[in-house]
Amino acid sequence: MKRYDNLIEAIDKAKAAHERVFVAIDGDAAAGKTTLAQNLRQLYDCNVVPMDDFFLPPDLRTESRLAEPGGNVDYDRFKLEVLEPLLAGRGFSYRPFDCRIWDFADAVSFAPAKLTIVEGSYSLHPLLADAYHIKVFLKLDEDEQKRRILARNGAEMAEKFKNIWIPMEKRYHAAFGIEATCDFCYGM
Repeated sequence: MKRYDNLIEAIDKAKAAHERVFVAIDGDAAAGKTTLAQNLRQLYDCNVVPMDDFFLPPDLRTESRLAEPGGNVDYDRFKLEVLEPLLAGRGFSYRPFDCRIWDFADAVSFAPAKLTIVEGSYSLHPLLADAYHIKVFLKLDEDEQKRRILARNGAEMAEKFKNIWIPMEKRYHAAFGIEATCDFCYGM
């Protein structure tokens, strides 16, 4: 975690200054967003909300919606079910959308916490970004990204990442200048 000492220092300062602190970790596929969030969870005993839980269900996957930069995430549901309760200091629950079964899984619940981390692509969508005290972007060399995705997801899914998901992420990053909006950027 030494690599992230400046981030940890910023989180500590934010926690000292605010009743509740919200951190977003966005960036390239397979860049380590989930790993960083889990490491921070161990350090801080905080809530971690995966943005993957808010990918669009089939009934909302219209051609026009998917053509929007960042449109393949259900940012309206995320705002309603996560951000609004967080900002009000309340606990919250939601049913994660599970892309493996193309349906909603059982509800997960979160109690209010001093620190909440939202990790995943699209967590810094402009409709959500103002809620965060600290914004982090993780980027990854293209060859290393391919290697990690293949190892993590297998050949069939690696093709989907290459042809669908990575181009969508890149379009979202470029359209909204996501990296430039972040307080911290870490590359590999």
